[in-house]
Parts: sequence; structure tokens; C-alpha cells
Amino acid sequence: MRVTLIHNPKAGRGKWSRRELERLLRDAGHKVLYQSRKERGWKEALLEPTDLVAVAGGDGTVGKVARRLAGRSLPMALLPCGTANNIARTLGQIEQPFKRLVSGWKSARVVKLDVGVAQGPWGERYFVEGLGLGIFAGLLASPSSPDLKKRKKPVEQGLSRVQELARRAQPIEGSALLDGRDISGEYLMLEAVSLPYVGPNLHLAPDIRVGDGHFSVVAVTKAERSRLVQYLENWKEDREDVGFLPSLRGRRLQLEWAGFPLHIDDELYPEEDGKPREVAGPVEARIGGCSVEFLIPGDPKAKRAPRV
Repeated sequence: MRVTLIHNPKAGRGKWSRRELERLLRDAGHKVLYQSRKERGWKEALLEPTDLVAVAGGDGTVGKVARRLAGRSLPMALLPCGTANNIARTLGQIEQPFKRLVSGWKSARVVKLDVGVAQGPWGERYFVEGLGLGIFAGLLASPSSPDLKKRKKPVEQGLSRVQELARRAQPIEGSALLDGRDISGEYLMLEAVSLPYVGPNLHLAPDIRVGDGHFSVVAVTKAERSRLVQYLENWKEDREDVGFLPSLRGRRLQLEWAGFPLHIDDELYPEEDGKPREVAGPVEARIGGCSVEFLIPGDPKAKRAPRV
């Protein structure tokens, strides 16, 4: 096959080099077009004729490529080497050797992953993981956030920061509608997610059905702070009975954004250089109209990887 390889050379602390990845794919009989995600030209590379787009990187790189491929009949394959790897984890692509993943591409099945649309003062954009307000947006807004990936055990460090925010964060008064129903309240977390795993590998939406055209909207109010803190503690300690957070199902979440921190995938709004008209106004997240295709090699019954 013709394979366009998009690589984040810094992912996984640079464990996989360009040379190693190209050799791996060519040894499997593929014709490779390599493009670093850290260099100009990766967006243009996705327009070149190809049979498959392989992504070697973490959720940030996978999400950026997926948003570009949304609605196209061009499948993606994952070589996960990031920090959290929530997308790969959802699709059962964790703890498998790259050689095995690559060898399974030719006989792989295709899974469609819903891509959400976020509309607001910034315009309109796709997202893959989720949109929300509260502690995850607060984590991204933290001055220490850019350094998390550079630390040892960044997932554990991220979880500790989320726990700290859950204990002390001020709730955000949010005016919100879900499929036309008023769900306004004072929230510690309001997340419209299309994946079961979010942030530092938190299993926030275990019952989500990938590709069914619905969000899981995790809605934790200030009255449920103790429940959130206990959930995070159970998850960190790897307890058998982790529990569940309150959630709803829907296809359209509408918010009245007053400029509080809001995240769309791993991007934070308002941006530091945001103009006044871009930091407040109605925001809408919707799902069900667009998807991206992923190749899933291996056991056709395996929909999710075990927790690592």
C-alpha cells in the first residue's frame, strides 16, 4: 500500500526515529511518504494520493490529522507513542508491538469514530476527544501544564493535578442546553466527550458506544464534589470498584460562554491573544454528522485495550 506517515518525532521522548519507522513500513511492503508533524508541509502531505495515513504520535497529533481527514474515505492507522494515547486506547491499539500493528493493516477492519463540531466566536472547527469546562480546562490553563509531558510519569502527574483541582476549584455557573433540555447549573466539570478515555487516561465515559452519533456528557455539579474526589482517588489507586460520574447522552450541547476557560480537545480557549469578540458568546458542540475511519488490526472482537 501507499502509506503517508505523519510522525511527531518528540512523542514518547523520541523513542521512534524517522529511519526506524520508515524501515518498519517498507519491510512490510509499503511505499512510504514521510512527513514530520513538527515541520511545514504535513497538511499538504494529507492531500497526496495514498491508500492509508499512519500516525506515529500521541493524541495531539492523532487529533490534528483526524480533523483533517474527517468526512474523507481515507483510513488512518495508529502507531501510538504519546503520553495518554486516549484515542489509541479506545480503539484497542495499546500494548501491541508496532511490527504486529503494521503487519495487520492489510487484513484490518475499519471502525468509524465520530468527529464533533464546535461552533463559537472563533468560528467552526472539528474535535475528536471532547469539549468542556471545569477542571480539565483548568488543568490546561495552569501555568505548569506545558511542563507536564516533560516530567517522569506525566499521566500520574496529570492525574494528581486533576485531583487537586477537583478539591479546590470554584464551580462555574454555566447556562447550558442538551438537545434542547435545560441543564444549567454550577459545574466542576461539564464535558461532551466522544471517547471513553479523557485527559490523563481517566475512564470518564465507560458506557459510550463509539460511532453511535452521540456524546456522553459528563456533568458534575458543585454538590457532587465529594463524588468526583472519591472517583479520582479510586481511579488513582486502581480499585476494582471505581464508580461512575453522572452523565447524560445527547447530540447537541449549547453553552453561553462568558470567557471562562474552555477546552476543545487539547486546545484552550480563550487564546492568550484572543480579541474581545472571540472570548464570549454562544458555543455549540454537535455530533453525528461526520466521522473518520481507523484501521483496527488484530482480534476483531477487541474493541478496547486493557487499562495500563
